[in-house]
Amino acid sequence: MPDASILGLPLANPVIVGSGLLTDQERNIRRLIERGAGAVVTKTIHPNPPQGLDERIIRLPVGMLNSTTYSKRSVNHWLDVLRSFADDRLPVIASLHADTPAELAALAKDVETTGCQALELGISCLNEEEGLEDDNPDRVYAYTSETRGRTTLPISVKLAVGEGLQDRARAAIAGGADAITLSDTIGGAAVSPETGGLELNGVFGYSGPGLKPLVLAAVWQLRKRGVELPIMGCGGVSSGRDVADYLSVGANVAQVYTALHTDMYETLERIVAETREITGSSATAPLPTETPQEAAI
Repeated sequence: MPDASILGLPLANPVIVGSGLLTDQERNIRRLIERGAGAVVTKTIHPNPPQGLDERIIRLPVGMLNSTTYSKRSVNHWLDVLRSFADDRLPVIASLHADTPAELAALAKDVETTGCQALELGISCLNEEEGLEDDNPDRVYAYTSETRGRTTLPISVKLAVGEGLQDRARAAIAGGADAITLSDTIGGAAVSPETGGLELNGVFGYSGPGLKPLVLAAVWQLRKRGVELPIMGCGGVSSGRDVADYLSVGANVAQVYTALHTDMYETLERIVAETREITGSSATAPLPTETPQEAAI
């Protein structure tokens, strides 16, 4: 399988492990890379993560609901870990967020000093108190542009599919993003058969197979409308076929996460092997063509 690349990182393959609880520990990240991940995105690092929340995961027949937010490990802890990864030249992308654009920019600058080579801005977390109600183009632009002004590192902005995606993608591009990660979790709920109330007591982040058709459509539409930035497709990846499907609609690489909650390392190895078998001599597909009228977002 030929090499891929994203955010300036040369990758052994286009399968990237996405941000989440499984990437909150240095040993997990190292082992995921050893077992074949093209790159790994850390759990989102935040200078002031919310405390005292009931953060849990609920498995569903069609994926997973989670009420988690950010890593509870300190920024200094993560800076030390990122230095270790950089010293060993490991393909690790640091996921970052903060309460304000200025704080995020300052955090990005600190991360740059570690030798870390790439960032993903996790600014679309549904499980924050205000959730995606505040995930509008102005907010996306503010976080992206402020961060771009403080660091030269390549940046991917993680967005969620849904209403206004084209405007949010345009805002990320205008703010200086080098790539887009699509999609973050979307709002989901499950009813408890015991109580009749909602599991986790509310609407929280859904991930799993149900996301894949939505994200495939969104990636295809962004490409049809002339978006040329690299895209990391994310949502419902559990096989090499899923990775190949993302590449086929114009994603440059694919992130896998939820499927790894079952037999993490073995599942990753299987997906990488299947991707190698299916993609053969083509790690990425050419972008869809568009008419001049379709070229504007």
